Amino acid sequence: MAIAASAAIDLMRLLIGMSGASGVIYGIRMLEVLQSVASVEVHLITTPAARKTIRLETDRDPREIDGLADVVHRFGDIAAAPASGSFRIDAMAVVPCSMKTLSAIAHSLSDNLLVRAADVALKERRPLLLAPRETPLHLGHLRSMVAVAELGAIVAPPMPAFYHRPATIDDIVDQTVNRLFDQLGIQLEEDLFQRWRGGEVQASESGSISAGLFDAAD
Repeated sequence: MAIAASAAIDLMRLLIGMSGASGVIYGIRMLEVLQSVASVEVHLITTPAARKTIRLETDRDPREIDGLADVVHRFGDIAAAPASGSFRIDAMAVVPCSMKTLSAIAHSLSDNLLVRAADVALKERRPLLLAPRETPLHLGHLRSMVAVAELGAIVAPPMPAFYHRPATIDDIVDQTVNRLFDQLGIQLEEDLFQRWRGGEVQASESGSISAGLFDAAD
């Protein structure tokens, strides 16, 4: 599997943070899929707001979600392993990422373990993926996203795509999750969605678009 690996162990060590924005299903689905990826060791930090949102947006208990990770770190434990750059991780993702958390990361306001771990990822030049779930955006949101991008983070809002012709909400979630894995360098044995293969191929397989649409004259 084409993923980065820690120098000390033959595993990719991935830290997933879940904050209180709507869209906890994205973080949950990442954890579910990673259950079958033996080469990734998953660490998890959830904020109190994320745990409340899990109850509001799903029928699941936050403790059940904890069980999907290999290691769970307490949000308030600022002395936990991920708070130090000497604790090796290969990448970190905050999915979903609230604007409060994103803004705190942008300004190094490390008053909790999730933000501190993200700050460590940036200072150690490790991949940090942020999936902000908010709309519409005011200038403060946009400036914070620019700030984290300038610091080296990958900003990847979970925006639905439709070229794979999703039939269910699960199809939409899976496409986004698979694309987030792409950004983290995690290659699944089998993709969660049908990747784009060019307009002519897509059209010929769907049978719903005239072949003339892709004439060379166009």
